[in-house]
This record gives sequence, C-alpha cells and structure tokens, in this order.
Amino acid sequence: MWIRHAAGMRGAGAPSAEPGIRITLLTHSYWPEHSPPQRRWTAMIKEFSRVGWDVDVVTPVAHYPFGRRTLSRRLAGQPFQLQRGQFTEKIMRVPYLRHGNSRAARLVDQGYSALFSIPAGMLLRRPDVVVVTAPALPSLAAGFVLAKLRRVQLIVEMRDAWPDLARDSRLVQGSVKSLAERMVEFVQQRADLVVTVTEGFAETLRARGIRNVATVSNGLNLDAIPVLDAPETDRPVFEALYLGNHGESQRLDVAIRAAALVGDSMHLHLVGHGTQRPALEKLARELEAPVTFHAPLHGEAMMERYASADTCIVSLRDDWKSFETTVPSKTYEVLAVGRHVTAMVRGEAARIVADAEAGDIVASDPEAVAALWRELAANRGRLVRDSHSRQWVKAHAEYEQLAGRYMDLITELLCKVPVIPQ
Repeated sequence: MWIRHAAGMRGAGAPSAEPGIRITLLTHSYWPEHSPPQRRWTAMIKEFSRVGWDVDVVTPVAHYPFGRRTLSRRLAGQPFQLQRGQFTEKIMRVPYLRHGNSRAARLVDQGYSALFSIPAGMLLRRPDVVVVTAPALPSLAAGFVLAKLRRVQLIVEMRDAWPDLARDSRLVQGSVKSLAERMVEFVQQRADLVVTVTEGFAETLRARGIRNVATVSNGLNLDAIPVLDAPETDRPVFEALYLGNHGESQRLDVAIRAAALVGDSMHLHLVGHGTQRPALEKLARELEAPVTFHAPLHGEAMMERYASADTCIVSLRDDWKSFETTVPSKTYEVLAVGRHVTAMVRGEAARIVADAEAGDIVASDPEAVAALWRELAANRGRLVRDSHSRQWVKAHAEYEQLAGRYMDLITELLCKVPVIPQ
C-alpha cells in the first residue's frame, strides 16, 4: 500500500492536506507548560487537527521551568498514562528528574526523560512519521531510535543552531568533535527531513551535505495579539521591557548596565526566568539600576505589560557566530503588538527587524543602548509605529500559514515512500 497523494495545491481557505496522517511527536515541553516548543506545537497541532491528522505527544510530566512539578497531577500528567490535550492530540507522559537552574542538571533530566520516551513511544499507535524537536539534544537520539523501531520516517526539527551553539557556548571545547556534536550530526544526516526555524541555519546544514532541509519559522496566531495604542507622548519616565529567557544567550547584563547609565529617568522591566536571573538581580542591586524583575507573565497580564512599555528588547549576544542564523521566538510577538523594538541582534534577526521597520538595531554595548534610549525619550515621536511590523508578521509568520507549510512537507515526504505494513 502506498501513501495517497496530497489533494492538490493549498488554497486561500482551510489547508488542503491528506487526511488520516498520524504523527508521534517527541518534545521536552508541552501544554500545560508555557515554553517555546509548547507555543509552536500547540499551534501546529491545532491546525493539524482541523484536517483530520492525529498527533500523539511524548513528553515529560509537566515540570518546566522550575525543574519540579508545580501543577496538579491532573494537569501535569503521570508517567506512562495517556492524557487528553487541548485539541485531538493524546499526550503520553514520561518521568523526569527534579533539578535546579544549572545547565548540567537540565541535561541530565533531558537524558533521563529521553530514555523513557522510547518505550513510551512504542506503547502508542504506530505512526506514519516521528517528529522530534530539539534543542533538548538527548531527544534527538530517542527520536532516531523510535523511528527505527517503528520503521517509519524521521523528521528532526532544529529550533536552535546545534551543534554550532555547543561550540559558541563553550559546552564543547578543543579541536576534536565531542560525542554530543557527533550525535547531533549523526541524527541530522540520517533524518528523512530536517526542519529549521531560520533560513540561515538551513543553508548552513545544506552546505554540510544534509540532503533534505526545509524551513518553517516560528510565529504566532495574530488574531490572539491585540493592536496596542501608541505609548503616551508626555510620559516622564521612559520604560523598556524584556520578556523571555534570562540565560547566557541573551546577555541581559547589557540592558541592565544601560539602564543604570540612563538613571532614574527610565525604568527597565525584565519578565521571565532562566539560569542567569540570580546573577542579573545581583548586578542590578550593585549598580542601583532602575530595574524591576517579574515572574513569567501570560495572557492579559502580559498584554498589560506590553501596553505600558515604550520599547521592547530583543537581545542575543553578538560574540556567538551561531546567533547570526538565530531568531528569538519572542521577536514575532513584539512585532505583532506594534511596539518600538530595541534590537540587540545581528544576522537574520536583524534583517527581520529592519524589513519589518520595527525599530532600531543597536550594538550590544551599554553605552550604545543607553544613548539610544536617551534619544527615544527625548524624541518620543520615534516610538509611534505604523502597522508595517504587524503586516510583516501576517505575511511571514502566522501559524495557520506555517502549519500549512509543515503539512505540505510531511505529505510530500510520505508520498515518496511505501508504507511498511504493521
């Protein structure tokens, strides 16, 4: 028996896709958690379910971001028990290890959960394809093994530029390739399809000889993001806002030092969590910087924080080459709300901000950022944006469109091979 061909080209209405395709997804975080893979795959599965596709999700008992279960057992799930998702998906939970903020502890936890993901995946209905989403690197090995055991196609989704990022972050040092690098490259080379979230990293992988690479960027559901009024033109205090991960990659110390240079005429709000947050709080106290730290916000509370901001920060450190092909997932949300963007990024992320006419691209340097914020506070007319950035999101990063692209890729992949009888 052969996979049936897709039912024609995608039209302007609901996506056209082959019905009945079944996917097993391996991810290190999923609903009811709030995380980048959760946001991406909740949106994808919503669209997949509309055309009759079935998705089984293999994921740990919900414990992100604190390394421990904070939700009820009913919501967080229990190991090796099926749980209903928000749409038509079934969720198979696997065990996890409690951990703190350290990178090593998180990696051990991911490896532990990935190990159990293989038998958990074997308990589910046999899929047409296995999809594994990284950067939880142990999941890549689990996805590869599961696809082999189930004798189905493997799609590897790289949401970060691994293994390049391992070198930049000094997880790996020296001239000899590490076991982690070899494992990532081994799985990438043997996947039936590698999906990246930026075109730049897709080109990097193609240059290395990866044979089947496609890009499906991050995005959002634009209808869920309201259009905000422009900030007031006569506010006495300039407000800058950052929402997202507080890790090594973001170099948020630059924003804190810039706020300290500007002084009491501004206020910086940092919303989120991450391994560097304790050190950032200590730095802000030492500099007596006008900074307030907030717990992660969602829904209406997050929109209220956006509404109070004059500018929103998008930041990636500029001394890691892999970040030239990385776009922070929050970028699209900031563009959609229509706030001015202070963009401390380069490469593909900088090009997106420029193409969307969303704000100012500035060096990741406290003096340069402070100078920009003083200029914006003195000339608040620069903070008033038109609808260009939101229209850019509508054209390039709306999840309904992105999910359609993903369905086309999966259908095309499955059309190329015979189905192996169960």
